[in-house]
Amino acid sequence: MSNTQRLLYVDDDADIRMIVEFALEDEPDLEVKICASGVEALAMVEAYQPHIVLLDVMMPNMDGPTTLKQMQIMPALANTTFAFMTAKVQPQEVAQLTQLGAKKVIAKPFDPMTLADTIRSIGVGND
Repeated sequence: MSNTQRLLYVDDDADIRMIVEFALEDEPDLEVKICASGVEALAMVEAYQPHIVLLDVMMPNMDGPTTLKQMQIMPALANTTFAFMTAKVQPQEVAQLTQLGAKKVIAKPFDPMTLADTIRSIGVGND
């Protein structure tokens, strides 16, 4: 796949941000930007225009679902695919997140070795 996909990852946990960065830094087809909060992500997301936004669910001040709702009303993100990463993966919680517009819910803890493939599987135009 020669097309580079822009990924925006949003998580308030510095350790998890570092693991995601290490897991994805050598992937030539993924360009990754990482934000520490929903507010930070909203401030730069329109300029970055990611193909995929991967959001932590539980974050202080503005949680993942709230961040998602704010992004969904931005015309520049009309073709963006959204996903969540969370430790809360009970079926009803996953159902709620997909109803909000998430294409996938990735469970924490995740496998850093397969994270890039998981992200590619939720990429634009893939089902």
